[in-house]
Amino acid sequence: MFPKYDVIVVGAGHAGCEAAIGAANLGSKVLLVTMNMQTIAQMSCNPAMGGVAKGQIVREIDALGGYSGIVTDHTAVQFRMLNLSKGPAMWSPRAQSDRMLFAATWRQMLEAHPNVDFWQDMVAGLLVKNGVVGGVVTGMGLAIESQAVVLTNGTFLNGIIHIGEKQFGGGRAGEKASTGITEQLIQLGFEAGRMKTGTPPRLDGRSLDYSRMEVQEGDSPAGKFSYTDTPRLERQLPCHITYTSQEVHDILKEGFEKSPMFQGRIQGLGPRYCPSIEDKINRFADKERHQLFVEPEGWDTCEIYVNGFSSSLPEDVQYKALRKIAGFENAKMFRPGYAIEYDYFPPNQLKLSLETHLVKNLFFAGQINGTTGYEEAGCQGLMAGINAHLAINEQEPFILKRSEAYIGVLIDDLVNKGTEEPYRMFTSRAEYRILLRQDNADLRLTPLMEKLAVGSSQLVVEGVPSIAKRMEKVREKQAAAKTIEQYFKDTSVTPDAINGFLESVESAPIRQQVKLHGILLRPNVDLTGLRSVLPDLDSLLNQYDPDFLSEAETGMKYDGYIKKEQELADKMLRLEELKIFENFDYQQLTSISKEAREKLSKMRPRTIGQASRISGVTPADVSVLLVHMGR
Repeated sequence: MFPKYDVIVVGAGHAGCEAAIGAANLGSKVLLVTMNMQTIAQMSCNPAMGGVAKGQIVREIDALGGYSGIVTDHTAVQFRMLNLSKGPAMWSPRAQSDRMLFAATWRQMLEAHPNVDFWQDMVAGLLVKNGVVGGVVTGMGLAIESQAVVLTNGTFLNGIIHIGEKQFGGGRAGEKASTGITEQLIQLGFEAGRMKTGTPPRLDGRSLDYSRMEVQEGDSPAGKFSYTDTPRLERQLPCHITYTSQEVHDILKEGFEKSPMFQGRIQGLGPRYCPSIEDKINRFADKERHQLFVEPEGWDTCEIYVNGFSSSLPEDVQYKALRKIAGFENAKMFRPGYAIEYDYFPPNQLKLSLETHLVKNLFFAGQINGTTGYEEAGCQGLMAGINAHLAINEQEPFILKRSEAYIGVLIDDLVNKGTEEPYRMFTSRAEYRILLRQDNADLRLTPLMEKLAVGSSQLVVEGVPSIAKRMEKVREKQAAAKTIEQYFKDTSVTPDAINGFLESVESAPIRQQVKLHGILLRPNVDLTGLRSVLPDLDSLLNQYDPDFLSEAETGMKYDGYIKKEQELADKMLRLEELKIFENFDYQQLTSISKEAREKLSKMRPRTIGQASRISGVTPADVSVLLVHMGR
């Protein structure tokens, strides 16, 4: 009935969709298996993509040929660039999406790909022989063969939903849990754990009084995620902000005795940086109120997502508390919030390629690795799909360094440090933030994909540019930045032409002609201001895409910082290039700690740099390793 596939992807959430595209774009024949074809790329929680550090990840996915950015641009209802009051290393794009349109667009793009097939069924187990995966077994008993398998099961592995004292099996509201895989993996020697996440209630927007809330408009003009020629929003939906109160907190506390979290019915740890409302009022008892974001679910629906009110309290308690929030006095609830517990596998059981140590050609991506968030899942899926293709073609794995991408930071953290609570990406986790900006992901990563695609039978969806086309735009961007920078270094400006502007931005006037480059480096001076008073400059800049201008400006203003950070990255790179013998016997190193020997033996780091980041391995241990490696 089935041909033998190159790669089978299990699960069609954000990780699964990107995994399918990652392998298919390089020429692998992919089967995407999902329990429900109607929920492909479902936004299970908030209807948004991006945010602090997450926006950088979406841009990186796009630069590597993934589709998350393209789909977001085609389905957004609002766009905002966060952290603009800080330096460009902290700027992070975020978009509200039309939930139904987002999922429909992802499905259309997957269906348009000639290398992607679909099958609706639960995967109950894996075909494994002599330590190598050979396909999957479905709930209907079908054995489907493949050369590699990528597991992206999300919250479905033995998922249990909690609402107050009620609990029932499920991987998402209205969908059943997945069983069988965890038990088999444990038999194969894998270690498993439990994690918890949650979602807030959904409300009827027609029942809310928006006049009692703060309006949060999108940026004007709106930005976008993809470096391709996707559309920019011309019309946007507003979000709103409201707050809880002490009265709301008191009502919520009435339900604590029925809370599955406080009564011990939930064993898994929840996300530290996205806690439930009951967790917030318990942990931050001194706070009189908490901010809530009232987010529309799409253009053609009145459904509202209450960001910040995630809860697993009884539905009557949720409803009673909601109606005491400003603007929610007459609120009608579509469905209550709930918590969900699910199985995950500590990610230190993986290689940096996301292939498992125990089973060859088996890859894990997304929440199965202990992460939380669409963006974190999507980038893992893309990397797992790419590496599955490379593995079955006996090519070296594609591994991003910490200095090359937030994706590299995320995977390095997971594999080398592991996680016992849902992992979320933040800018603070990256030591090379100035290098890893949201505006330069294409310059950093598209050239790497160009090298990777050489020799592959690359296929893309009609209308989506190939890596070769993407590289043309990268070269245009590089050339534009070089031309603009040279203009600033060559062009002088007189006091008469610029002093009025300098005074308006509280910058010292000049007394003689100076180069424009020196003026731009001043605080409070930017391209927008300069072009408003210098017609020749404005004429030059009008020739270029706004994204090109942003890259040129950041490159000039932060050149010294960028060079300094690159030097630090290059120093660390020397350790990354020191490879460790594949079958090195760490037990012979009696001069390092027992913990270090155990961790190194278990995780089998590929380089000295990777070994240095393993929890429990000290700098002294690394020095001993270097001696034994002849360094």
